[in-house]
Amino acid sequence: MTWQTTTSLFPWQQRGVDKVKRSRVGALFMDPGTGKTRTAIELAHLRREQISRVVWFCPVSLMETVRYEILKHTDCTSEQVCVFGDRTTQRTLPAALWYVVGIESMGQSDRVTLAVHSLIDERTMAIVDESTYIKGHRAKRTLRITRLCDKARYRLILTGTPITQGVVDLYAQMRFLSPKILGYNSFYSFAANHLEYSDDYPGMIVRSHNTDWLAAKINPYVYQVTKDECMDLPPKLHDSLYLGMTLTQAEWYWRAKEEILLSTPEDQILESYTIFRLFTALQQIICGFWNRYPDPPPHPGPRSRHWSPEDWQQWEIAHPHDRTPELITMPHVRLDMLVRAINGSGAERIIIWANHQQSIADIDSRLTQEFGPGCVAHFHGAVPVREREAQLERWRQSARFLVMTQASGGHGLTLNEATHHIFYSNGFKFSERLQAEDRSHRIGQTKPVTYTDIVCTNSIDERIQKALGNKESAFDAFRREVERFKDGGREEVRKLLMSI
Repeated sequence: MTWQTTTSLFPWQQRGVDKVKRSRVGALFMDPGTGKTRTAIELAHLRREQISRVVWFCPVSLMETVRYEILKHTDCTSEQVCVFGDRTTQRTLPAALWYVVGIESMGQSDRVTLAVHSLIDERTMAIVDESTYIKGHRAKRTLRITRLCDKARYRLILTGTPITQGVVDLYAQMRFLSPKILGYNSFYSFAANHLEYSDDYPGMIVRSHNTDWLAAKINPYVYQVTKDECMDLPPKLHDSLYLGMTLTQAEWYWRAKEEILLSTPEDQILESYTIFRLFTALQQIICGFWNRYPDPPPHPGPRSRHWSPEDWQQWEIAHPHDRTPELITMPHVRLDMLVRAINGSGAERIIIWANHQQSIADIDSRLTQEFGPGCVAHFHGAVPVREREAQLERWRQSARFLVMTQASGGHGLTLNEATHHIFYSNGFKFSERLQAEDRSHRIGQTKPVTYTDIVCTNSIDERIQKALGNKESAFDAFRREVERFKDGGREEVRKLLMSI
């Protein structure tokens, strides 16, 4: 590979390069905004004589961003960077130096997997960006990427949040680099030595063991740095606006808990899918709607007690239910609170985070009514990947509001134009919230950034806010609460769920 970098490294990036270059495999656990992409490019540059290409796996929503960063920091041309598309196949692959591949596509598309298979050999450098996307050791995308990249001479993972649910997240990420790092040939050997599961609720991890040993094993291969350690950024400012449920919302809120919990068998009451379904329904209702299934959706088979809520969600996307959910709408004041937050901000550019497509449609309609046509740009799952960059550019040039979901916009983007974020609704994981906040709190930001949460009192909103304040996911916080009630049996746990 004959190419050069065109930008300089910051001191903390150079320290990362100096440590990781000692080995063929490595991990950059660098806070969002500290420049891990630039650091990875430098590592590829140092090895350009030993490799023929770089295959860069990243979330689909980041593919264009990765291409932009490569062109920004190197003298490579657009023809030397191939971004996989809807029609990319093994036969149509162009000759290039960089290949950017969507992680999700590796689990969903045999076409993409076969094309990647033809690219990876001993002279390939394989990079997994946002490596928590391969933390599920049984996920198809994890297995495919790991097996294909076993042949790659150099392997690198990047993420600002390596652990989102505990040390269980480390296994698959380290296994991608090399099974020799942890020394386990299977997840079950790893789990036997480091994870303790609940006796009462199968699949629930209650504590971890020998974590110091794990830290010592991975330390030679990992470079970790936080923003506080290396950068002098303006402060983050947090604020909350509170509202209550309307009478209709309160009635549906209680009814949803009854329907979901009473229709769930006792032995499935704490399955990840049941909790995820309940939490999602309650959050929808406090946002003014509910996608309600008349009967419980079918369980997949064979069932796995080790699936995470994200696994269940991906399964539902791939296997839509036979029954179309009934959309129930109800009066609420959340949109009024959003307009109040906007008017009180005084900000020229605002990012609004929402979790559900119905909420996004409601927000778009209300903001257009209040502030005029063309005021809203979108970056979320309903926007085709190839159109998202155009939406970002429209927001930077003319639209005042950028409406995003944390799943699509929470990684990799630099959005320093905004100094005010409004969380219309939050995700359930602290790692996603942190990633979302750091879109505007990163290298180049010169002003304080304000984050406003819209919170419905006496609802799941408060549970989510408390968990995020404790820097943990709402699911993890709930599981610990369950542990305190387990001696009272499943009926006590059902009462706990009804109290949410």
